[in-house]
Amino acid sequence: MSNALEIVCDACGQESLLRREPVYEGFTKVGESLSCMACGHTYADEADVPFKSGAPASIFSDADKSKLPDVFDPDVDTRNCRNCQNYLQNPFTQWCTVHRKDVDALDTCPSFKRAEPKEEEDPLF
Repeated sequence: MSNALEIVCDACGQESLLRREPVYEGFTKVGESLSCMACGHTYADEADVPFKSGAPASIFSDADKSKLPDVFDPDVDTRNCRNCQNYLQNPFTQWCTVHRKDVDALDTCPSFKRAEPKEEEDPLF
């Protein structure tokens, strides 16, 4: 199976994309239908498809990918309301004391000020 998507259609002569659609008998997949997206001409099998030579399999390269952040890294700047000194939480609501409105723990805003780290308390006292 080729990864190329671009074809030069035999029927219409246009540069187009290959459409792959599954073919079913009942609930069982029995094959694929290959057709031109421009004119709808169908091809019997993949050997008959006129793939455009030299076409890249993907339009993006590895250089286009962004670096994934390590969410467990303590140095990652998490500017969420739950880390802000203006975040007030009680059993009934989560509140921003600057904007005087309900917020969620993962909201962000430009008025963020990092809260001082809290000491862990003994849950029994």
